[in-house]
Amino acid sequence: MNKAAIRKEAMARRMALSLDEVIGLSEKLLQQFSALNFEKICTIHLFLPIQEKNEPDTFMLARWLRENHPDIRIIVPKADFTTSLMTHHPYRGEEELQKSLFNILEPILDDEYTGKIDMVIVPLLAFDSRGYRVGYGKGFYDRFLEGHDVLKVGLSLFENVDTISDTHVNDVRLNLCLTPEKTVYFNN
Repeated sequence: MNKAAIRKEAMARRMALSLDEVIGLSEKLLQQFSALNFEKICTIHLFLPIQEKNEPDTFMLARWLRENHPDIRIIVPKADFTTSLMTHHPYRGEEELQKSLFNILEPILDDEYTGKIDMVIVPLLAFDSRGYRVGYGKGFYDRFLEGHDVLKVGLSLFENVDTISDTHVNDVRLNLCLTPEKTVYFNN
């Protein structure tokens, strides 16, 4: 199946979930996340959930990290829709966020983080058995991840599709993807 068809199907499936179902699936994702090895991780890039799109609740991951790994720096993105690029900013808590014009939570302060990132939690609508993903189609994360040697971790409310038929040379593959039931590792 191609990206457009997968995107449409995955978005409809996600939007059919109730808030309680999203919370339950997010709690299961947290269980998978908490089982990862954080021994060599100093900085994690974490996307912030768009609740209106029933995205996984990554605030659960942030709270767990602060409680269990307070030494790990959490950074979050700020999107520039005119350039399709992101900047990265220290996460200071939910109270230090505001919604952008596109209804995306972003940090209020503009202090940009430009240091090394060890792990990126990557948003997606769907992923395939090879580690390719389908997002919203703007390419923010592919541009950000291109050429970066970081651990790329997808976060999916559902299991993988077989194959995304129209992958592109600029599509960046995940190293692993967390689902509510398991962690899927890719050879890349």
